[in-house]
Amino acid sequence: MKLVIVSGTPGSGKTSILLHSIKELRMRDYSVVIAKIDCIQTDDKRRFEKEKIPILVGIAGDMCPDHYSIYNTDYILKWGKSVYADTVIIETAGLCLRCAPYVDCGLAICAIDVTTGPNTPLKIGPMLTTADVIITTKGDLVSQAEREVFMERIYEINPHCKVIEANGLSGKGAAEISDIIVNYKKQVNSNMVLRHTPPLAICTLCTGEKRVDPSFHFGVLRTIGDKTDVYQGE
Repeated sequence: MKLVIVSGTPGSGKTSILLHSIKELRMRDYSVVIAKIDCIQTDDKRRFEKEKIPILVGIAGDMCPDHYSIYNTDYILKWGKSVYADTVIIETAGLCLRCAPYVDCGLAICAIDVTTGPNTPLKIGPMLTTADVIITTKGDLVSQAEREVFMERIYEINPHCKVIEANGLSGKGAAEISDIIVNYKKQVNSNMVLRHTPPLAICTLCTGEKRVDPSFHFGVLRTIGDKTDVYQGE
């Protein structure tokens, strides 16, 4: 099987673009399934079921959706195998700009909204910098100059990526995305590793500590006035 991981912030148009792209792939007789990872809730399941696209939904809840996606990648692949898919797509919410769910044997795609500002690519971490393909959306809502600056920013931090201008309403870019998936050669294996290191550590805020006083927090800590990381407590 091929594995495609699509990440991007909510509202960037990932789902709409994927619907068009999967239609293109199915026209080429590809058996495609999708796992939808979201934070609180999602109603996208109905959109995929309407097109008779097998879908598995995972709600991360209190966990980072990218972490949840990584923890469940093996489960998702086993599900894909059980329904005889040759291509498994994981769509994850990608809220944490420091995390990236991409694995070494999967095609990494990042969707990014052009209307968020020309410097947005510089503010996104490995979700964008380690992606193979960057999908820019909503470019029709900004000027040509703004689109060109946005492109320059993307290539500045990820010079080896392929950028596709897409539109979730019209389906623009879907054929190009499906071409890339078809031509992607790597297949999943049992020795998958992440493309980028996760954040330094789980802090006590992550595990539920609500008190603000620094004396209550343990693990790897960092303050504005101290440029080095400090380990505190157990």
